[in-house]
Amino acid sequence: MTEELAQTPSTAPARGPRKLIFETGSPESRCFEAPALDVPAGSLDDMLGGAGRTRAPRLPHVSETEIARHYTHLASMNFGVDSGSYPLGSCTMKYNPRLNEDACRLEGFAGMHPYQPPATAQGALELMVGLARTLGEISGLRAVTLQPAAGAHGELTALMVFRAYHVANGDARKRVVIPDAAHGTNPATVAMCGYEVTTIASDANGGVDLDALRAALDTDVAALMLTNPNTLGLFDPNIVEVCAAVHEVGALAYCDGANLNAIMGVTRPGDMGFDAMHINLHKTFATPHGGGGPGAGPVCVTEALAPFLPGPLPVREATGAFAWMTPEHSIGRVKAFAGNFGVLVRAYAYVLALGGDGLKAASEQAVLSANYLKEKLKGAYDLPYDRTCMHEFVLSGARQRKANGVRTLDIAKRLLDHGIHPPTIYFPLIVDEAIMIEPTETDSLEDLDRFAAAMLAIAREAAADPELMHGAPYTTPVRRLDEARAVKQPDLRWRPTQ
Repeated sequence: MTEELAQTPSTAPARGPRKLIFETGSPESRCFEAPALDVPAGSLDDMLGGAGRTRAPRLPHVSETEIARHYTHLASMNFGVDSGSYPLGSCTMKYNPRLNEDACRLEGFAGMHPYQPPATAQGALELMVGLARTLGEISGLRAVTLQPAAGAHGELTALMVFRAYHVANGDARKRVVIPDAAHGTNPATVAMCGYEVTTIASDANGGVDLDALRAALDTDVAALMLTNPNTLGLFDPNIVEVCAAVHEVGALAYCDGANLNAIMGVTRPGDMGFDAMHINLHKTFATPHGGGGPGAGPVCVTEALAPFLPGPLPVREATGAFAWMTPEHSIGRVKAFAGNFGVLVRAYAYVLALGGDGLKAASEQAVLSANYLKEKLKGAYDLPYDRTCMHEFVLSGARQRKANGVRTLDIAKRLLDHGIHPPTIYFPLIVDEAIMIEPTETDSLEDLDRFAAAMLAIAREAAADPELMHGAPYTTPVRRLDEARAVKQPDLRWRPTQ
């Protein structure tokens, strides 16, 4: 969208929703031809013991043309990484290569059954062993489970492993330390594992406050949960000291792997002193992300923690064959079967396509893209931490709110009129009116410049016409919602009128 059009949104017609599919077509329309019934009509009722339908289901009567147009229209109303820029901070919404999609649909993978004997699934087991070995090398933590189904599931698994380790050592610990810039799932995980949360403040540079950390550490502490780079997009230069302080009191250091996209191939959490981390394959390794899954959150740990990993694990035996193995002190299964196998196939295809040099280049490009945008935008918006960022950075709309009553929410809604998905907003919580931007390495220079131009235009609009901002978006299928009402009174289901 051009800047001129963006400044006169009221002239652009909104792409409003069309009829529901139940409101389309006519009774005589249909898009299929069913074969004639070849069993006695009453036999189904007998088989169901009277639990069958008493009347025909309410299905739409539409032609093949109508149903094709209906779903094509719905798809056009959706927004995803294939539609345009998606700079969603902390979520790494990068493009998903189609080669990976083809790989996971190969008949030998897609047609497998989870109960197949290992002897008939050697290829799948070999893939999982290869992926686990690769993730161990990337993280610097050699023992790996592929079972967890997402990042939050991975961090829960890691903390359960920590707990089992402490219990095995006869060590009853009560607390887990978390920085104030942590992901929201971290304290939830702590509570689910039966620990208490101790929150520490960040320092003036956006990293862990070492004095506050040392004051919080004692023999009651089971672990520190930390994201590095953190949710401000900043790498903590004191990370080795941080992990050493944790280990001095017998606690363990956990790395939330949400931001691995900034450092893979460059540095390794295991070398920093972390004892465990999860890796979001549906983020860092370009598998589909969003819409509720499926995801994958493998957990990598030190050799000391390996006996406690969930099992079974895929392994290569001395004979060269691949099999399943359950660690001696395993915490048990955390996911049915072998995890989300299709996601594992996609991720391994991504790793093999890029190789070590390619993974490093992806990280370097992501960091370069974020710093490029940061420098372009920091004059128009507040920048709470003006230092070199990693793959993402956090601006603030506090200047616009104070000067003109334009909030970060207004900025995000207005960005939709430019055909760009808004960044994460109001997170991390320690930044007032936060705007968290992550361009990823898959956006071109042209995409970055288009996003920067849109954000600069919005900053000018906020100063010149605040009321325009309050009404955005103007060109989306649905205009601004009453968000409080939408949460309390969601309208999610069609109901027939008669």
